[in-house]
Amino acid sequence: MAQSLQIAMYTAEAQRALYELSKVLLYTPQGAPSDETAAERIENLRSVIRYHEWRYYALNDPVISDFEYDQLYKQLEALERQHPELITPDSPTQRVSSDLIEEINQVAHLTPMLSLDNSYDARDLLDFDTSVKKLAALPPDSVVEYAVEPKFDGGTIALVYENDRLTRAATRGNGLVGDEITANIRTVRSVPLQAPFSQYGIAKAELRGEAIIRKDVFEKINAARQAAGESLFANPRNAATGGLRMKDPKEAASRGLEAFVYQLAYAADAQGQSVLEHIPTHTDALNMLEQLGFKAPSTQPGPTDLPERRLCRGIEEVIAFCEAWQEQRDAYPYEIDGMVVKVNALDLQERCGSTAHHPRWAVAFKFKARQATTRLRDVEFQVGKTGAVTPVAKLEPVQLAGVTIQNVSLHNEDFIRSKDIRIGDYVLVERAGDVIPYIVKALDHLRDGSERPIEYPRNCPVCHSPLVKPEDEAIWRCENANCEAQILQRMIFHASKHAMDIEGLGESTITRFYQLGWLRSITDIYRLDYDKIAQLEGFGEKSAANLRKAIEKAKQNPIHRLLHSLSIHHLGQKSSKLLAAQVEHVLELANWDLERYQQIKDIGPVLAQNIYNFFHNPHNLEMLRTMETLGVNLRQTPEDRRPASAAEGPLVGKTILFTGTLSTLTREQAEARAAAAGATIASGVSKNLNILVVGEKAGSKLRKAQELGTVEIWTEAEFLERI
Repeated sequence: MAQSLQIAMYTAEAQRALYELSKVLLYTPQGAPSDETAAERIENLRSVIRYHEWRYYALNDPVISDFEYDQLYKQLEALERQHPELITPDSPTQRVSSDLIEEINQVAHLTPMLSLDNSYDARDLLDFDTSVKKLAALPPDSVVEYAVEPKFDGGTIALVYENDRLTRAATRGNGLVGDEITANIRTVRSVPLQAPFSQYGIAKAELRGEAIIRKDVFEKINAARQAAGESLFANPRNAATGGLRMKDPKEAASRGLEAFVYQLAYAADAQGQSVLEHIPTHTDALNMLEQLGFKAPSTQPGPTDLPERRLCRGIEEVIAFCEAWQEQRDAYPYEIDGMVVKVNALDLQERCGSTAHHPRWAVAFKFKARQATTRLRDVEFQVGKTGAVTPVAKLEPVQLAGVTIQNVSLHNEDFIRSKDIRIGDYVLVERAGDVIPYIVKALDHLRDGSERPIEYPRNCPVCHSPLVKPEDEAIWRCENANCEAQILQRMIFHASKHAMDIEGLGESTITRFYQLGWLRSITDIYRLDYDKIAQLEGFGEKSAANLRKAIEKAKQNPIHRLLHSLSIHHLGQKSSKLLAAQVEHVLELANWDLERYQQIKDIGPVLAQNIYNFFHNPHNLEMLRTMETLGVNLRQTPEDRRPASAAEGPLVGKTILFTGTLSTLTREQAEARAAAAGATIASGVSKNLNILVVGEKAGSKLRKAQELGTVEIWTEAEFLERI
């Protein structure tokens, strides 16, 4: 029974039979209701376990619980202990070997593993298409079919199957010879230990693939390493490639490796004759591998709303698909650094041929770089609005994801010491989410002895006051409230979008006014001389009038914005709203004792002390009184009385998402109002989403929500009415 199911592989009929067999094995004792032999039960258990591993690890779509899977696995383990003579190398229990690998052997690949030529933009892809047509002797106006799939950023592997069993696995190595890693690959549950190639007349096959670690699994691995006091992995790729070469397969198994296959490179019958000519296209080959139980890039939409692979008619479709993936790659669970474009027809691949370095029928479309190396020239120490002193690395300019990077925050002294970063070091720089530059590590193997340690100052680099480091913080601070750097940063923050939102009064303008002596404190913002501003180069009458209008508008802001703008340490937007809801006038806070602050839900003792200190400082109170005389609102508004915690709002307990273009609100305003009404803002459409608010040109999120059938679809008008 098991053998016939295995040959049929995972057709719908076979899957139903294997599922039913799972239930029989779970709830029927051995030997009942028929005289089942140990060998038969063992083979049946292996068949259903292989099936459930495929559902779980290749499809990410299990059909039984983890507990039920464990029970089946334990049954098999117990029977094999009782009958060791029945253990076979391809049994699911034999994935992890207890033997250490004494040395790594070099093995030759059945066919060369060539590198890929790279492209970086649409023009490169158009040139590739022209080249393919010339090499394949096709008319210039012909349309070539291309298979496009992710370029996974992990460790390349070659898998050899003989007579339906995995017999060898190797790294890419130099393309001709690689390191044998069979014992470690056997621990990867998305790699079948046996697959019925024989049903296609294939006696020996070599597959190409990539061993990778999912992003969330990588984060858990690093969290566990940090808790154990071990060094952290730099990225999932390093962790994956290192796991492939572990001497202990148990250690390799702990890395959470998965493997995608992306090419059938060699296939021969029992006489050694190639059977690839019977497989017309690359797409057909991948579909076959999927049918055999391998994890291959999917043709169905996934977390990015895009299929992992697509068959494109013509290079224009290829360009559109690659560019769409570049925009959405951060939503993908795995690290990828581009897309691979392959001529789909295998006979055309043959006509295109290969160089000694790369196939002429394939090219990698590389996404914009997210990591680069450069040199750390110097470190400056910048003083923030609360006195925090932050080291900023000054780098030799480097292009990264389309942006020139010159300055990167080094966060604090502990960060510098833990990574042993020195002035003069070559460093690896990354842009997290293509936004924030971050130094991953110093390349200490490139040091020549001229590098020098970063000396952290013990006095403020601006006012020279002694720095202090609170016991519960990693940051050194300047406690001189009159420090010029802090004054300037507080003014910049006060006028910023998330505080008083004074349009036209950005960092460069405030710095310029400060240098001219027009701004020396926050109160000066509200007594600027607009006639003088109008005479400044780059301004004029209209710009001065617009700035005046923006400042007059800011004076009427709700007091939660004013409270947030005061740069009280740890007082964020949410806490400011909680505080604003408690008073009719801002200066009432000067009459509160410390315990009164702590009675407000979500305001802890540290924040309470910071607010208390601010409102018991005579200089700060005088500043607020002056602002009020200049027209700045200090009284509670209806907006301040809106629910500030999720426990009070009309959308309490609901998750909400906005899509499309809203007509009366910006996305940020809409999300702020939803949060004020008690809702949680979702990051995407899932079964946990309650409400989707749709504007004009709503796209895939609306379709996905409609397909789920459990999400309430609201217009913008309905949303405003409900809150």
